Amino acid sequence: MYQKHQSEFEIGAPSASLAEVLGAFSYALDLTEGQPQGHSVRCCWIGTHIARALGLSETEVRDVFYAVLLKDLGCSSNAARVAELFAGDDRYMKFTFKQIGPKAEDFGAFILRETGRDADAQERDQAIAHLGVHAPEIMTGLIDTRCTRGADIARQMHFNEDVATAIAHLDEHWDGSGLPSGIAGEQIHLGARIALLAQVADVFFMAQGPDVARAEVESRAGSWFDPQLASVFLDLSKPAGFWDALVSPDLEARLFALEPAQLRVDVDEDWLDDIAAAFGQVIDAKSPYTGGHSERVGLFADLIAAHLGMPPPERRRLRRAAMLHDVGKLGISSRILEKPGKLNEAEWDVMRSHASQTAAILSRIGVMADMATIAASHHERLDGKGYPLQLDSRLISLETRIITVADFFDAVTAARPYRDAMPLDRALAIMRNEVGGALDATVFAALEAITANGIPEMPLPEIGGAFLLR
Repeated sequence: MYQKHQSEFEIGAPSASLAEVLGAFSYALDLTEGQPQGHSVRCCWIGTHIARALGLSETEVRDVFYAVLLKDLGCSSNAARVAELFAGDDRYMKFTFKQIGPKAEDFGAFILRETGRDADAQERDQAIAHLGVHAPEIMTGLIDTRCTRGADIARQMHFNEDVATAIAHLDEHWDGSGLPSGIAGEQIHLGARIALLAQVADVFFMAQGPDVARAEVESRAGSWFDPQLASVFLDLSKPAGFWDALVSPDLEARLFALEPAQLRVDVDEDWLDDIAAAFGQVIDAKSPYTGGHSERVGLFADLIAAHLGMPPPERRRLRRAAMLHDVGKLGISSRILEKPGKLNEAEWDVMRSHASQTAAILSRIGVMADMATIAASHHERLDGKGYPLQLDSRLISLETRIITVADFFDAVTAARPYRDAMPLDRALAIMRNEVGGALDATVFAALEAITANGIPEMPLPEIGGAFLLR
């Protein structure tokens, strides 16, 4: 039976605005794009000021606020493909790509300079040759995947079509030279036009300072950018205080204060469930081998907890933590995640860092901070040989033990492109050998009980609430 213990959290109604919750999650998106911490927040600050300077209504400002903050929702969906095609670290490639010039020759120089920079000569030459022949369709496909997936996830998070369409149009250019659709001018959603300008401004500001950022925006006015928006930005960014705010330690708090007060939305339990599920999909999209993993781990953890007698409110929070246990993997290169062979020690150090990244991300979310350590400790072992902190049975909570068993179970039973799903009896036999070392005996017994009639199936998807941001 379930017993409450000292490490357990107290249950209370969440008290956080949507901006605060998503602002914290945006740091995970920055990791995936290889951008300096706070990129999405800085872009949102820039974009919101542009929207206000344009005289948009408070509802329109709010939609721009969220579209810019979540512009990279789909970024993990092309990470593995970027690593494969460019024979390199996807996070580095994305970081560097955003700093190239706007001309075709700039892209060509980027391919020659950066493709396969850490690969062997044969892999590098093959990648460059392939890109040289197929670059247009490759880039269209990569951006289409990113933008389409990002828009879909925004809808799952209850955002309206203005926010979703702005994310879908992020990489379109004013003169029609953008991707994936090549639309131009006012065909491009205003939120997307603002988001792209804010993105370029922040990338060049963080890399080379305000003068270069302003020069890049000015040089791309009329090609990449709506000339009116570029003019507004150049006026706004003349004072040094504009740039000082972007590196201020209280930027995040100041940004949340910009959210239209009368349109502030508090996140309830149902909505928080849907946000956690949506970010679980962002996590799983990082690898072509992990589709549905986060949701299944959440389901198995919930079923185990129910079998042990954990009360429903606590099970609900545990399921969220289980769905987000791998959020730190968004900061790991797909070159490492997808490596077919054994990782070397340096690569293992990077891989193990995902647990600490999970703790750092979840601890930023006030209504989930109590689950940060629980979720991030799923690679700890009862015998003290796990990571990142080498905790042992004295310090590993029941909640973490449940997530560990659920994660292990899905890892050995889910089908992978390189192997079929492992039969249940064999999977349980493998796990039984880990009881007392990696796995808790009571939790494993609960898993055996809930799988007595086979592996539980995922329930049909449900809509967790109405679209609240219309």
